[in-house]
Amino acid sequence: MGYCKKLLMALGAIFMAQSIVAQNDSTAWKDTSVVTTFHQNLEQLIDQWFVKNSLKETYTYAEKTDSTVPEFSDSVYMARLRTIPSVMEMTYNPIVRNWIHVYTKKRRKNVEYMLGLSEYYFPIFEEALESQGLPNELKYLPIIESALNPRAVSRVGATGLWQFMYATGRMYDLTTNSYVDERRDPRKSSYAAARFLKDLYNIFQDWTLVIAAYNCGPGNVSKAIRRTGGKRDFWDIYYFLPRETRGYVPAFIAATYTMHFHEEHNLYARPIDFPLATDTIIIKEKLHFQQISEVTNINAEELHALNPQYRREVIPGSSKYPMTLTLPLKHTGAFITLQDSIYNYKDSLFFNKKDQIKKPRKSHYVHQVPSGMSKLTYTVKPGDNLGFIAEWYNTRASNIRYWNGIRGNVIRSGQKLAIYVPKGSVSKYKDINTLSFDQKQNRTGKNTTPSRPAKLDGNYVYYKVKSGDTLWEIARKYPGISDRDLRKLNGISGRTLRPGQMIKIKPKG
Repeated sequence: MGYCKKLLMALGAIFMAQSIVAQNDSTAWKDTSVVTTFHQNLEQLIDQWFVKNSLKETYTYAEKTDSTVPEFSDSVYMARLRTIPSVMEMTYNPIVRNWIHVYTKKRRKNVEYMLGLSEYYFPIFEEALESQGLPNELKYLPIIESALNPRAVSRVGATGLWQFMYATGRMYDLTTNSYVDERRDPRKSSYAAARFLKDLYNIFQDWTLVIAAYNCGPGNVSKAIRRTGGKRDFWDIYYFLPRETRGYVPAFIAATYTMHFHEEHNLYARPIDFPLATDTIIIKEKLHFQQISEVTNINAEELHALNPQYRREVIPGSSKYPMTLTLPLKHTGAFITLQDSIYNYKDSLFFNKKDQIKKPRKSHYVHQVPSGMSKLTYTVKPGDNLGFIAEWYNTRASNIRYWNGIRGNVIRSGQKLAIYVPKGSVSKYKDINTLSFDQKQNRTGKNTTPSRPAKLDGNYVYYKVKSGDTLWEIARKYPGISDRDLRKLNGISGRTLRPGQMIKIKPKG
């Protein structure tokens, strides 16, 4: 009891010390433009097609959640922040607390939409950050930058999920012209942001200063360091930073807290009608969204949502400068089959095709080699399935399908699979192809010893896992259920599912 009391007193002392800045600048969180920008991005988010469409769900979302807004003390916030696995310091003070209240009290519905969108965007962010060896928690930056809105534009012209300015985007190879703005491209902008963040870390060697520099630029942070006589702690240089940046780092800490502890605040992911499984088509001729939509019956607004980088509904592809088109996986086959019809459909209406010689087209479907990754080859063994292989290489079954042009879940013994792993992790994975099944399972901490099947609870709906199934694929079969729900209900922490395994879907009734 004495130890606990001393610990609480120590935490209280730390909190009071960190509060001095906040008390002297108590209006910082209210007056900074980061607050205004955040609220504007949230409002724009509601106008996006995939959010509007989610409002049409047939079931009532409120029926499955508790709408009570709980209250917590400072000591609870402090203790929770300390448990977050992070390489950067999760400081707590009144400014951070006020930002937590913005997320968990004032903007609850918007945060739940962002939680829903995170199921699509976070894997993209994580892949890009991993390619540069960066901390996973940096994936929360786009929450305060854009509210996960790829079309967000700030008052000074910063654009996209990661809010790149024009010059910075060009520096990191993001094309911007009359037809294309790759700052809005979720994948390309994420890889560019990862490179930018790595460059900032090489300058400052401190992740909190990196986050500050991402907001106001490395020049402003360097100037603040010089004005304080070389101090390199964010809270030491706080008053010498632009006002917006003073609120930016606390907003990031609060966003990280909210993403980790949203359920404690009765905040849950809103179901967003956004396809988690997508494929990439390479486009080498000009193509209008309406041509794709009318021939394949893909919703034009869905095309906009998946391809926000195209500003005029036109993909300006050419053989010299090919472009990419992201489609829901279920529509990729139809596009490849009907591509001649798609390109020719009303082409004279959308483009000037006079005197153009028509040539037979080859398939335009290829996968893009992930940036910052190295290729390994795995030979399929008897008894393997995509779920097992994905677990062994710490990736997703959908990635393996994408890299190898696999449409379903069927793989054959002896088949060679291309697997991409982070460049710095090649030695960790290169011997997997030579290991036995038990050795590979042991590496992931899985027990391969057969066990007696668990007794089924008659109060739940169950699903029998098939070879190659993933949790998100199973969740998509049941409206209102997410892969997070399945993980929590079944106590699943890893990615691997066993064929024949029975998992709970939801309570009966």
